[in-house]
Parts: sequence; C-alpha cells; structure tokens
Amino acid sequence: MNLIIPEKYDPVLSLRQTQEAIKYIRDTFQKEFGRALMLERISAPLFVQKSSGLNDNLNGVEKPVSFQISCFENDDIEVVHSLAKWKRMALKKYGFGVREGLYTNMNAIRKDEEVDNLHSYYVDQWDWERVIEKEDRNITTLKNHVKKIFKVIKHMEHEVWYKYPHVVNRLPDRVHFITAQELENQYPDLAAKERENKICKEFGCVFVMQIGNVLQSGQKHDGRAPDYDDWKLNGDLLFWYEPLQCALEISSMGIRVDENSLVEQLKKENCEDRLNLPYHQAIVNKELPYTIGGGIGQSRLCMLLLNRAHIGEVQASIWPQEMIDECEKNNIHLL
Repeated sequence: MNLIIPEKYDPVLSLRQTQEAIKYIRDTFQKEFGRALMLERISAPLFVQKSSGLNDNLNGVEKPVSFQISCFENDDIEVVHSLAKWKRMALKKYGFGVREGLYTNMNAIRKDEEVDNLHSYYVDQWDWERVIEKEDRNITTLKNHVKKIFKVIKHMEHEVWYKYPHVVNRLPDRVHFITAQELENQYPDLAAKERENKICKEFGCVFVMQIGNVLQSGQKHDGRAPDYDDWKLNGDLLFWYEPLQCALEISSMGIRVDENSLVEQLKKENCEDRLNLPYHQAIVNKELPYTIGGGIGQSRLCMLLLNRAHIGEVQASIWPQEMIDECEKNNIHLL
C-alpha cells in the first residue's frame, strides 16, 4: 500500500465544511478560468466508440473500461481516459474560431491506476481546448497559456484565503520553466520523479516542457500518447506540495499535433496503423483546427488549495479497506 501519512495531520474543516469548500473552489475556478482563456462550457461524453480513435491512450499500456451496446455489435464502447482528442473534433463541429475555445467537466475511470495519496481510479478534471493559428504553434504560445492558468490558480489562493483563512495553502508567486532534457542534465543521477521533486522544492512551481521523446540518457521523462500533444510543445504544471513532500501535478497540457508531428510521433511509437482511424485522417488531411489544450485536475486543485493529505478527502471514489482504515486512524477522513 502506497500511503504517506503527514505527521500530526489536521484537516481543520469538517466533512460538511469540506464539501462546501469543494463546491466553492470548483464553481469559482471554472468561471475565472473560462473568462481568462475565453472558453465556453460545453457538454462532453463519458464514453466513445473504440473505432473512432478518440480515446486517450495515455502511456499506451492502460486499458480502458469497455462494454458493448446492441446497436454497435461490431464495436466496443470505451469509457474515456480523457477528452484530449474529442475536444479538437468538437471545436470544428461547433464552429469555434481562432482564439476561441471550450472547456468541459470530464469524468473518467482509470482502472489500472495504482491508488495512493494522489492517484485514484476516478478522474475528474476540466478538459479545455482553444483554436490557434498554425504560426502560433510555438513555445511562446505554450508559455503564455501556462502563465494565464497559473494566474487563475493564484487568484484562487486569495479567494480561498478570504473564505477559509485557516486552511489555505500559500503558493509561489511565479512559475519556473524548464525542459525535460535540461532537468535531466541538472540532476543526471536522479529518476524522473525525483528530479521533479528536487526542482519543485527549489522553485515552488515548475512547468516541465517537452515530454514524450527519449532523452539523452535513453529514457523518457514520462510517457505520452503520440497522437494529441506535440512532444516539442507540451508539458506538466507542478507545484511543490509540503504536506506530502513531493511535486503535485495540477495540469498536463500542450499544443496539439499537426499533420507532420502526428506522423513523426506515430512512427516513433510504431503506431502508424492509427493513421487509418477517422480522427487521425482528419489531422493528416488538415480538416481539424490547430489547437492548444489540456486538463486541470479538479480534485488535485482542491487538495492543493486546502492542504489535504489524500485525494480521497476531496472526491468520492473507492479505496482498499486497508488504506481506509489507516487513513481514519490518522485523521484523514475519506469521502
């Protein structure tokens, strides 16, 4: 059982007060976030057809929860891992123009997750996507969007402090940018997660860029599906999280593949067969807009702002009984 118990942990808020705080954070953040990035809220699916190629393949080894429906006899229906690809199709379908975008409340099941303080079988996040010009597919555009998201999170720190001054987490004032290769060069003897912990403890908030390609060591910093993020133009937003003494990933985001980087990355991963799927064909044929997008963890944001020790304190999921019992003994009350 992977479980960290902070010393003398005190959640401060009762279960009902916590529920009130969760609603306040979620309602306030999505309103401010949508305004900052000019995003409209839309409805999104819980499941998609396997043959569409729209599901997120994550690291390539996780298996989606799937089932069959009578009217789709020759096709499996998959519960989404995320909406990374679906959003780009939706932007075209709904007629969004350049500098316009959407966000949605995404709920997913990741049955292969190893549950611990930060990971759950249930995933809840704000999935967002925004149309950009082809010439805006660059690092400057990526960094500008990261800074906007960071600014909204900082604003939420002040909002939560005003309502719950005795629990709010104090966040750093700026985000530090570094590539995965630069991070490996800086800490060559550490594993990827250890590097993240080291750099986050130093700067407080870090955006690690260019994740997916093999580094000079012959290893990847982390796995990424080859068919949505451009691995040269993506990254993870991490905060140093004092209660657990580790880096806490709040968002994974990036500029999406174009017709060239899609083919290049599929070749690297020996996944060229996906080029026959409708979504991938639409990218190759330049039928979809160029976009930037990502996901922001809803429960993780609540954890960060409320100084909680376990993600189960801010979301309802299922946990091993051993974990439930150990948490309860240490004043960690899982929902």
